[in-house]
Amino acid sequence: MGQLPGIIGPQVALEPVQLIGPDGSPTAESRYSRDLPEETLCWLFELMVLTRELDIELINLQRQGELALYASCRGQEAAQIGAAACLRKTDWLFPQYRELGVFVTRGIPPGHVAAAWRGTWNGGLEFTTKCCAPISVPIGTQTLHAVGAAMASQRLAEDSVTVAFIGDGATSEGDVHEALNFAAVFAAPCVFYVQNNQWAISVPLHKQTAAPSLAHKAIGYGMPGIRVDGNDPLACYAVMTEAVERARHGGGPSLIEAVTYRLAPHTTSDDPTRYRSSVELDHWAALDPIPRYRTYLHGIGVWSQRLQDRVDARARRLRTDLREATVGAADVDIAEVFTAVYADITPELQQQCAALDIELGRDRR
Repeated sequence: MGQLPGIIGPQVALEPVQLIGPDGSPTAESRYSRDLPEETLCWLFELMVLTRELDIELINLQRQGELALYASCRGQEAAQIGAAACLRKTDWLFPQYRELGVFVTRGIPPGHVAAAWRGTWNGGLEFTTKCCAPISVPIGTQTLHAVGAAMASQRLAEDSVTVAFIGDGATSEGDVHEALNFAAVFAAPCVFYVQNNQWAISVPLHKQTAAPSLAHKAIGYGMPGIRVDGNDPLACYAVMTEAVERARHGGGPSLIEAVTYRLAPHTTSDDPTRYRSSVELDHWAALDPIPRYRTYLHGIGVWSQRLQDRVDARARRLRTDLREATVGAADVDIAEVFTAVYADITPELQQQCAALDIELGRDRR
């Protein structure tokens, strides 16, 4: 029996599943369908453009002192939107800190995303109302939460699936190993979606693992592993659809490696010119998922200037809304670091809060 493209099994398969080639033309891939309704094809394009535009605005806001930090998702829009767009609204998402495209797809207002990066006490409202866990900055810890939620849905006899979004660097963390092992042993309805953007801050992938690919790690846990072209939204949509349906019907977890690239710095405090070359950046910039997908839509007669104008107009409105919600927003009361931990503040925390007040020259009497 031949080895299916992208699927990790007895044979090694390194070629990612790809439905749209780098030049925007359909590939010869036949196992997965790219025949989505025109409305869905346009929606994916709209989400990708909106994510790119909002990403730019969030970077601007951070540079202007309105956000404490921001992690750009530029270049990863296809990987995020392709994966999130095929899910049910009741499927729970457990993101890391770079999933702006996932948040946009779920309909979380961009102003709430900015509030999280601004450091508000609530970490950004409307995440949980959209079945999305708050942004998780500790690397890989959200995978344990995702597996726990998946096991809970099993016990409650629900048919929801959880998705844990992680980066390539997170696969080096012990928490991720434990989550993968638990999910496999208990056949939890959870999908581990790894966006391999080639760099864990300044550490390249080849220094993170000796495995042929990150998808190969699935073999050791006894679950299906698959590599997909993370710059191809239709391939990501198709592969995630398959994994989610398997999990929903009792087939257990899957590990997906979406091969993509981080075109921007790791965060707004990073200088990537210190560890990666301009040649590498130029190579991946030529594979930018948005013009690639636009070329594909144009080739099948779906893209039009009218569509582009409508998407651009909405992007301008959302950028304006984001800026109005963020600029001049109330500053966080640093005392909430202490007062929001327990119902009644402990003596130790009272002492720490008083010490901070003295350092800041504040009098709370």
